[in-house]
Amino acid sequence: MEVMMEAPSGKVVRIGTMELRFLVDETQGSGDLVMFEFAVPANARVPAPHYHRDVDEAVYGLEGTLTMTVDGKRQEVRPGDAAFIPRGSVHHHENLHEGTARVLIVLTPGSIGRRYFEEVAEAVNVPGRPDPAQVTEVMLRHGLIPA
Repeated sequence: MEVMMEAPSGKVVRIGTMELRFLVDETQGSGDLVMFEFAVPANARVPAPHYHRDVDEAVYGLEGTLTMTVDGKRQEVRPGDAAFIPRGSVHHHENLHEGTARVLIVLTPGSIGRRYFEEVAEAVNVPGRPDPAQVTEVMLRHGLIPA
């Protein structure tokens, strides 16, 4: 049986200057995957290195250059490039180049979804410095382990 899903409207989450536009999230389908466009402006504050306890991540370059570090190895993801981050691999993403980097990210299974990113946005998008303990608590609750 073929299931067609339309991109949900109003599913953009902003964390600092980064933007995530959800194409498939945990509120749709069986929860097998979450898919979103991830836009990272140059020199944006990015999530700390972490790993996913139960989720694999695939990254596909759409625009600009996103620098990923996976298990200590740096890799540039440009338009048309793809990378795979298996669960348990310590990783982080950053944009070390001019212009905005934009990638498509697929998380499977879809247990790290839009709700996680909304909660992180609530903790991070505050006046002054975010509370690291609050951000860590949100991460741990959703299966992300700070490295």
